Amino acid sequence: MRTRALALLVATATAGCSSGGDADLATPRPSPATTAPAPAGAAGAAGSGAAAATSTTAGVDGCPRVPARREPDPNRPRYTLTLDIEPRAATVRGTVDVRFVPDFDSDRIIFRLWPNGPRQLVFGARLLPDGPVTVDGTEVPTTNEDPTKLVLAPLPARLRPGQARQIRLPFLLTLPQPARDRISAESDSVRMGSFFPILEWEPGRGWTNEPATSRFAEAGTAPAADFDLTITTPGGYDVIASGASDRPGHWTATGMRDVSVAVGHFTTMSGTAHVPSPVEVTVGVDRAAGDVPKPYLDRAIAVLEATSARFGPYPWPTFSVSVTPGISTGIEYPGHILHGPGTSGDILTHEVAHQWFYALVGNNQGRDPWLDEALTTWAEARYEGTVDDYKATAIPADVRGRTTSPMTFWDGNQNFFLGAYVQGAQALAALGTPEKVDCALRIYAAENAYRIATPADLFAALTNVFPEAPATLARFGIRP
Repeated sequence: MRTRALALLVATATAGCSSGGDADLATPRPSPATTAPAPAGAAGAAGSGAAAATSTTAGVDGCPRVPARREPDPNRPRYTLTLDIEPRAATVRGTVDVRFVPDFDSDRIIFRLWPNGPRQLVFGARLLPDGPVTVDGTEVPTTNEDPTKLVLAPLPARLRPGQARQIRLPFLLTLPQPARDRISAESDSVRMGSFFPILEWEPGRGWTNEPATSRFAEAGTAPAADFDLTITTPGGYDVIASGASDRPGHWTATGMRDVSVAVGHFTTMSGTAHVPSPVEVTVGVDRAAGDVPKPYLDRAIAVLEATSARFGPYPWPTFSVSVTPGISTGIEYPGHILHGPGTSGDILTHEVAHQWFYALVGNNQGRDPWLDEALTTWAEARYEGTVDDYKATAIPADVRGRTTSPMTFWDGNQNFFLGAYVQGAQALAALGTPEKVDCALRIYAAENAYRIATPADLFAALTNVFPEAPATLARFGIRP
């Protein structure tokens, strides 16, 4: 996630607000070292992004063979999600039906209710059960360990590895109106990310326990899952959502760890990205946003193609961007990113790049927020031609060597962007040539696709290309 750049970041920078900070604050950014990338199809145009669209890591000196990309776990969760959205009433009535196959014993099931986080509660958001909660058809008690954690226990039978359980949870979501956040109802439009009860299970570890963050940032962890999504609205509204729509009001998605939805009155444009397989790209701009879709469409297509060439193909058949009022940044979700007006430049580049680092390769965003943000900042800088600018950026003393700190540290620190995003990208740049770093990250993306990766997974890929990576990264406080 990135905020609007209202000032240029210079080598003497000592402070800044991150995209994990308040959405209405500015994040100083480096001045691009090259001209802006040309729209898709302008082969040979100036700019790092355009040139990269036809390049790959194949043939890079010192780049090992990139393995085949992992497939999604056959035992991944399978959600059926129904939503009845009333924009003017600012409410969503929904039901989550999910088939869940654990890989550990447990005596409970935990859903995270992120709209009840401290930031969202201030704006007026509420997410509550709205009827009996059942496991395999049997009603179970629920308790809240904190506002964001709904615990189902005792269960009709203990969870056992490899045994599927069917969970049904009806819910009522109250939308804040308006809110500078991922959940909002404003000017007859709705923006919804991290909005429904979601299983916070980390395969190989079990239930996660990271607290919600008070920043404009993420603290969640969710395994890749399949979604069957049905949405109803009053007449006259348009809907944009993660996944592929096969009929009005219905979307499906395979191997996505979350979904997002926007409702409003959209002017839309569509095009095709070749990654190299065709990807249908749609941009919708709400009439209250005061923007136009073409710059977003051109940039999204170009970044999808360039980033696919660097790190492996974009993994889904569709991609969409919705532009709604009330935020000045972008917010990443698999297959669909939420944007505010005036963000069709490097902010969009950053959010599109998150489709590789967070969406395809997941991470625990509360414990390891740098793991997606630093890698996405690297991907952004490679497209924008700003690697050298980031390398020259001063890191404030209070966050120097704190790249890998959890969100509990960054909640009280205004240098999240410089300390995690930029410092992490600097560490990658210190490893060697940009092309070899791209090679290592392509290996990382292939080996950890559809997984929740850890710092040790990244180190394994980096040391495959750079044997001295542990010593180099340690200078930035990064250790496995």
